[in-house]
Amino acid sequence: QLQLVESGGGLVQPGGSLRLSCATSTNIFSINAMGWYRQAPGKVRELVASITSGDMTNYGDFVKGRFTISRDNARTAVYLQMNSLKPEDTAVYYCNIDLKLTRYDRHWIRYWGGGTLVTVSL
Repeated sequence: QLQLVESGGGLVQPGGSLRLSCATSTNIFSINAMGWYRQAPGKVRELVASITSGDMTNYGDFVKGRFTISRDNARTAVYLQMNSLKPEDTAVYYCNIDLKLTRYDRHWIRYWGGGTLVTVSL
């Protein structure tokens, strides 16, 4: 069973930075898009950032140049650099990767990480 392991969450003061990582050690045949979502208490899950196989990126409106998503296909990893963090960025952050495990898979399958908590507070 493929698992995406996230790391890098924690407690940070407003204005601080964190770098989230998400990776799997499972051998992958092919990778498509990758992304990060977040869910704050009492709110729906929302897109933070995504990156295509061609490195085209898309960000939620609230990011406003503060976050940067990147990927490392050789390591099947996706990263999220978060700067100028605000209290409203407090949430559980989830990574996802669209991939094919083997050459016989006909469709991309989206896998999710278990989430990492980011708390922005004094």
